[in-house]
Amino acid sequence: MIDADVGKISVKINGQEYTFASTKSRDRIISIAHHVDEVIRGLMAKGADGSFAKLSMLAAINIADELFSERDRQLNSDRESEQMKKDIVHFQQLWEEAKRSHLQYKDDAKAAQEQKDSLQEKFNAKCLEADNLLRLLEDRDRVIKRMEAELETAGEKLKNFTSQTEEGSELIRELRDKLKEIEGNYFELQMENIQMKGDLEHYRNNP
Repeated sequence: MIDADVGKISVKINGQEYTFASTKSRDRIISIAHHVDEVIRGLMAKGADGSFAKLSMLAAINIADELFSERDRQLNSDRESEQMKKDIVHFQQLWEEAKRSHLQYKDDAKAAQEQKDSLQEKFNAKCLEADNLLRLLEDRDRVIKRMEAELETAGEKLKNFTSQTEEGSELIRELRDKLKEIEGNYFELQMENIQMKGDLEHYRNNP
């Protein structure tokens, strides 16, 4: 049973009525008194006996223990909350670093692919140039062989005309001039062939 006057609140604890003057709200004082009453009744139910003062002291100790336990839980909760905040900040930093690393990896991969494509284009160009050079060498080899045959034929003709009369002297001179021209062209082609073979070897050794 609870009676309230202005500025004062009356409550019953363990069957005894007490009046409090408090700035706290009426509901709060009632809740506190109800809790104290429950603690005392709980102690009595567990076999505690003695005077009301002794029971009140035991109740105060139990309530103080509850208070300290709640403080400990609150401190632990605050520490856990603070640690959680630190963990969140840490994981956010890790996430940002991971995003930056991922973006850097994408940039590096793109640059590597572009470099690979560029090298592949250069390699393909060199392969094409080497193929063209090889075909040109084959053509030159055929020309050289033909010129060798012509030189041999011209040499044979020159030998034959040398053994004939003076009437063939003019033709002999022409043949000798033609032979010198063929020999000069043959020499130039041989030198060009050597240079082209050197270029081809360079392409093969430097892809």
